Amino acid sequence: MKILIIVIVLAIVIIALSACVRKKGAKEPSEAAAAGSAAGRARLFYLGHGSLRITTKEGKVIYIDPYAGKDYKKPADLILVTHGHPDHNAIEKVEKRKPDCRIITWKEALKGGIRQTFDLGYVMVEAVEAGYNPNHNVKECVGFILTLPEGVSVYVSGDTSRTKQMPSLAERNIDYAFFCCDGKYNMGPEEAAECASLVGAKHNIPYHMAPGALFDRSAAEKFDAPNRMIVADGEEIDLVK
Repeated sequence: MKILIIVIVLAIVIIALSACVRKKGAKEPSEAAAAGSAAGRARLFYLGHGSLRITTKEGKVIYIDPYAGKDYKKPADLILVTHGHPDHNAIEKVEKRKPDCRIITWKEALKGGIRQTFDLGYVMVEAVEAGYNPNHNVKECVGFILTLPEGVSVYVSGDTSRTKQMPSLAERNIDYAFFCCDGKYNMGPEEAAECASLVGAKHNIPYHMAPGALFDRSAAEKFDAPNRMIVADGEEIDLVK
């Protein structure tokens, strides 16, 4: 009888120890899901106002119009600037930069009066029209289309009203499109929604919607575009086809 009791106790101990080992080595379900969602995908972080950060699936970091928000901790591989206004051109906020970090402003993008394309390997950057309003000269402003190696494309309008080029962008089958819509210095939400219909992206995102604010949900909801996606400041999304 004593032998039987000893055997049972030993079996219980062994089972308990095995359970502890499995628990220690396993990830929590939420942790595993979070790791899986980010694995092998590019991500876009909205810093607020007109500022964006893209991290490619290879880990390259791209800042677009740095100014708003505080999360500039990731060392930059590329900094893009659509025009010279201070709320789009605070390059000094990106203090951490890779040794080969490249900066492409509207000046380089409009070299010789021609909108340039830059093939950097980890991203293709194409300058497109922006401006066409009293506050933004088309000769001193650009938007950008970024195309990642996996084929995901992101259009960033910069400060603008409707441009002559927008209807032709529909041929590009853009995945994500950001449209300014403040209605004070640029087009308002109604015109921005019309532009979104012209461009025809899979996801249309309002930004630069309230001067002086990182984000304004009520203003964002006035952007009544097809395939609308609202992204708040501090929010990060996966970039997928």
